[in-house]
Amino acid sequence: MAESLPLEMLTHILSFLPLSDQKEASLVSRAWYCAAQNALRETNVQYNIPVSSASLPVIKSLGLRGVTCIGLTSLDGSPASQQVLESVAYHLGPHLQSLCLSGGSPTEASFVALILGCPALRSLDLSGCHSLFTSGTLLAQPETAQRVRQVLRGLCELNLAGLRDLTDLSFNRLSSCAPNLERLSLAYCHLTFELRPARGSFGPPDSSPSQLSFHNLLRFVKERAGRLHALDLSGTGLLPEALKALGGVAGLRLQEPRLHGCQDLSTEAVTALCCLQSGLTSLDLSGCSELADGALLAISRGLGHLWCLRLRKLQRLTDAGCTALGGLRELRSLDLAECCLVSGQGLAQALGSGHRAPAPLASLSLAYCSSLKDASVFCLIQVLGLSLRVLDLSSCVALTNRTVQAICTCLTHLSVLRLAWCTELQDWGLLGLGEPSEEPAQEPQMQLHQELDHQASVPNDPSAQPQGPSLLMLRTLQELDLTACSKLTDASLAKVLQFPELRRLSLSLLPALTDKGLVAVARGCPSLEHLVLSHCSLLSDEGWAQAARSWPRLQHLNLASCGQLTEQTLDTIGQACKQLRMLDVAMCPRISMAAVRHLQAQLPQVTCIQSRPLEMPAPALLARPGSGGQAPRMHQGLQRRPCASCPAHFSHPRPTLTSSRPL
Repeated sequence: MAESLPLEMLTHILSFLPLSDQKEASLVSRAWYCAAQNALRETNVQYNIPVSSASLPVIKSLGLRGVTCIGLTSLDGSPASQQVLESVAYHLGPHLQSLCLSGGSPTEASFVALILGCPALRSLDLSGCHSLFTSGTLLAQPETAQRVRQVLRGLCELNLAGLRDLTDLSFNRLSSCAPNLERLSLAYCHLTFELRPARGSFGPPDSSPSQLSFHNLLRFVKERAGRLHALDLSGTGLLPEALKALGGVAGLRLQEPRLHGCQDLSTEAVTALCCLQSGLTSLDLSGCSELADGALLAISRGLGHLWCLRLRKLQRLTDAGCTALGGLRELRSLDLAECCLVSGQGLAQALGSGHRAPAPLASLSLAYCSSLKDASVFCLIQVLGLSLRVLDLSSCVALTNRTVQAICTCLTHLSVLRLAWCTELQDWGLLGLGEPSEEPAQEPQMQLHQELDHQASVPNDPSAQPQGPSLLMLRTLQELDLTACSKLTDASLAKVLQFPELRRLSLSLLPALTDKGLVAVARGCPSLEHLVLSHCSLLSDEGWAQAARSWPRLQHLNLASCGQLTEQTLDTIGQACKQLRMLDVAMCPRISMAAVRHLQAQLPQVTCIQSRPLEMPAPALLARPGSGGQAPRMHQGLQRRPCASCPAHFSHPRPTLTSSRPL
């Protein structure tokens, strides 16, 4: 039936699937393969290509498929890199729209040659490419600059974040080649501020060949005011006077300023920005530690069209300031993580003010808000609508089972739920059951295990499934983080972790998780791609022998400090998880270097992380950074960290797919 559908219709149908499902669907038939490739071209997907001679056939194949968005990893000045860049320019260049060279070290000549072969480029990421700017001679030749200018006329987005050698001169040369820039990032560049007291303006008047000055940036913004709408100055130490000067540029209509970590900014400066740039749709003031409640009042009064607001780590922010957020009627995403004085009551009052419809928030983060209590969450849930998709309550240590059951009752459309380090959560909360009765003869946890064992022995009994508002009600979950919820056991995890669409799961630091629970999770969550099980000391080879076959899509796996696992588990993973990209087996004393090398021979694309305890001196493949006494968050455990001693890991010809990120 599906084979007879037109290619356009198949493409449209597959476009609704997640990326991993589209890749699986492409294996069904030739028609589905073509439709899946069309769907991938129409979505914001970036192909990450390791720079090596083994990637050359892949680049040619991607060129035939018309891929428009790529990233190059491990780029340097070697002949192999030169060959890859030439291949990219020839096969992909004519239709390439987005190019990411982040962290690479290309030569100036090879970079210019690559750019000249990409006339359709709209987005260029040079963050961390220090080699291009060290000498200060990039595009110094007028003839070369003129040719590059003709090619980059359509460039809209330029990322120059983290460039330590960027100066006024090199910035002006490069930016002059892109006259239609709309988005610019200078995050974490060393920006200098020199105020001339006589005039109250920034100087010096001329461009500097040795530093990147705010005066020069301000001149650039004035020249491009009609087009520029996104500017990232995070971590540049932006001064209050500088922010006011930017906001007051005639004709500038900013939409997305990012000022993360600009600790000197004052409430007065933010107030001025809100008055001068009232059309902002996204604002990031995370880590601007001098800001207090007055800044929120100014944002609420002046930015009526704001849809994304990030205020992470504002230690002076209180519930009184949060009450002002009720004026932001179009707000879709709100981040108040690490605001330790925010209890949630003020936010609930703001979102529920008047007779307005339920808050349109799609994403809310209150992680590390230690003042957050169950009562506050209940009030919030009552005013949050079904539009909420992402909820982060990590490290809100006072939350209990009542919060989980309220979430499962009212927020049934969640796709991401993070409850890491909510240490009071118990099996009863996840199962939707009432608190156990106090009986001195029997521990509550023992009561629960006996009850569930009885239910499991009667498979047709309706009571064998959790009753009430259990985690099972969140049927659309795609990410779940239960890191360090140490009171959870197999009794609940085996029952409620049954999510066919779940992609990311962290059960790190659950001391009671056993092979029985692992196997049940594997059967209930077969679509997992990212899995963190570090510090689960009861897991063994026998459990993995049964669980691994249920996870053919697994790409990132963290088994650090699982002390019972041996090389048998690596053999099982190598046979069952063919799509694996990253494996962390740090501090697993029974897994040898030989076993790691054997796995890498089976799956050359895998990046392995292994280290040994200090009392067992052995050569480490790659030391895993310490976590300072705290377990890593899910995304920290899932980062790809290349093995310095095994460069062959990057020679695998298949590129990886990731969603492209905004500037």
